Amino acid sequence: MPKKLVLFDIDGTLVRVRGISRQSLIDALREVFGTEGSAATHNFAGKLDSVIIKEVMRTTGLNDRDIQKGFEEAKRRYIQNFKEHARREHIEVMAGIYELVEKLAREESVVLALLTGNFEESGRHKLALPELNDYFAFGAFADDADTRNALPAVAVQRAFEQTGIRFTGKDVVIIGDTEHDVNCAKVLNSKCIAVATGHYTVSQLQAFNPDYTFENFANVETAFEAIMS
Repeated sequence: MPKKLVLFDIDGTLVRVRGISRQSLIDALREVFGTEGSAATHNFAGKLDSVIIKEVMRTTGLNDRDIQKGFEEAKRRYIQNFKEHARREHIEVMAGIYELVEKLAREESVVLALLTGNFEESGRHKLALPELNDYFAFGAFADDADTRNALPAVAVQRAFEQTGIRFTGKDVVIIGDTEHDVNCAKVLNSKCIAVATGHYTVSQLQAFNPDYTFENFANVETAFEAIMS
């Protein structure tokens, strides 16, 4: 029977997307709102796509009601733009990820899933291009909640629906590259494994007290042991 629910973030953890994701959003916001606001320089790290759109549009002086009116169309156009323009060469798979994910997928005691700030459709396309998507049967996405801290409960519920097992405590393992991943793991007292392959250094991540911190996952065995401990 599965004993670990292992939840991977996407951007900065599994893969890095070069430029095209931000440009796809900029184009969508221009098309819907007539301006991209602060999208060219806004810090996206660890945030829900839905939150990014709202934060960026608030910098233009738009109120929340006006932003909400255009939100679904902006989301649709962003996903459409990204799927239209993203190519395999835009996606860098982080060190050790292919080997680590494959090793976890072969482990009968592990259920693999996603916990990410991406909208599901664009997030899955990021993983489909380098052939990682099929490892993750389900997940929790920006479509599912208003805050990242609400996503662990969504993932746990979906795991229960898939497996009949109610994962709790440190049997839920959240893997990510930002303080937001670390903080959301604390909501359900989950294990957090932080990895400095995004915009945060090891020391910056350690300040938020994850259970483990890695420079990267190039040492697959060590990362695997931390996940399974």
